[in-house]
Amino acid sequence: PESPKKITNQSEVFPTSFPLAATYLQLPASHRNTPRCFKKSNNNTFNRMSGIMEYNGSAIVAMVGDGCVGIASDTRYGIRQLQTVSCNRQKMFKMTDQCYVGLSGLATDVQTFSQLLNFRLKLFSLKEERQMQPKTVGNMIASMLYERRFGPWFTEPVVAGLDKDKQPFVCSFDFIGAMSKSPDFVVAGSTTEQLYGVCESFFRPGMNKDELFETLSQCLLSAADRDCLAGWGGVVHIITPDEIITKTLKGRMD
Repeated sequence: PESPKKITNQSEVFPTSFPLAATYLQLPASHRNTPRCFKKSNNNTFNRMSGIMEYNGSAIVAMVGDGCVGIASDTRYGIRQLQTVSCNRQKMFKMTDQCYVGLSGLATDVQTFSQLLNFRLKLFSLKEERQMQPKTVGNMIASMLYERRFGPWFTEPVVAGLDKDKQPFVCSFDFIGAMSKSPDFVVAGSTTEQLYGVCESFFRPGMNKDELFETLSQCLLSAADRDCLAGWGGVVHIITPDEIITKTLKGRMD
């Protein structure tokens, strides 16, 4: 018996006399079987709203001052840009008397990861009978994220605190635990690009606690106004050797 005829030309399957078939054959090969929702844009990136890290939206920034450090976040809890559920979501968590951690990313993983962090810190305190230093908190977070690298937590933490010598320390991570230290400020969340721009403009070294609060507040509000996934108010924590100052910001709610 004769073997089946091997089709080498797609025009044999879709005759060009049919308008739709002719249009199909004119498409680039990379686009022929790709659903419209996954088409790449002109700048070769996928739709930014489709990422799991932007599903709930967040804006977190930590900044260094003179003998103090500050961390701020927005308070919106929403589902992409489609729905805002509430405006009092907690995104920053107190680790020790001199250290805070901000968690951006997927809200469910933020809650789970914050509880796991609290558990690890309590174990450390029971075993060592002392509080964990901010740099140690950062190393612990890096280890926790990296050990789950094949099924990661969808969160990008930011650590801000004062060490035992009262020196400020800030760092940020990606979701598999790569630490990024900075002598001035770090940012995380869906508002990262906007935060980098305003922080580079407003930051100056040697700020006292009042100047640091004002700078952090303006950076957060200015950046969140340009991101529909974050905003609706904010919270700022200023950590000094003697106290932690917490203030609430009122932002645009549209």
